[in-house]
Amino acid sequence: MPQGRPLTVPEDGLTTRVRRSAPLLAVHTGAGKGKSTAAFGMALRAWNAGMNVAVFQFVKSAKWKVGEESAFAELGRLNAEGGRGGPVEWHKMGAGWSWARKEGNEDDHAAAAADGWSEIARRLADERHDFYVLDEFTYPLKWGWIAVEDVVAVLRHRPGRQHVVITGRDAPQLLLDAADLVTEMTKVKHPMDDGRKGQRGIEW
Repeated sequence: MPQGRPLTVPEDGLTTRVRRSAPLLAVHTGAGKGKSTAAFGMALRAWNAGMNVAVFQFVKSAKWKVGEESAFAELGRLNAEGGRGGPVEWHKMGAGWSWARKEGNEDDHAAAAADGWSEIARRLADERHDFYVLDEFTYPLKWGWIAVEDVVAVLRHRPGRQHVVITGRDAPQLLLDAADLVTEMTKVKHPMDDGRKGQRGIEW
């Protein structure tokens, strides 16, 4: 896409403005680092554009402190106090619909994950947010805790102009087929291959 322009324009009768404003479903997958980082970068742009941003982290526990969460909390405060950017919500499944901190077996965890998805589906139906990050959402899909077919149906028929970005390895093919934008992060080299642990400011 030279200079951000498509190589071809389909003859579908749609104007450039209508095509440009279409809601986006993006999937960041693959074994390489940077899937969530890229999603949060997109969320930052959405905030700057005044969009209502909501992040739902599906695997990380509430005990896990990530730098992006703190940064977006400050951005949400700027919006609430001075009207800059857009409002922000950040939901870690460890502090709500979590299986990460609840006792129980895999069936209990699967039910909790399904509850979390149900809440997101309700918000999509209500057009509650403009930009969603479903971080590490591919894992409950891979594990069979949430039906991929149901997720794809909800996402395909979501009303309005709600953008959704999903991250995680091993994204199911049905989700990839439904997405408008798919990026696969390929690992070429990683410090952990040499036994180096994650670093503050790099991994979190």
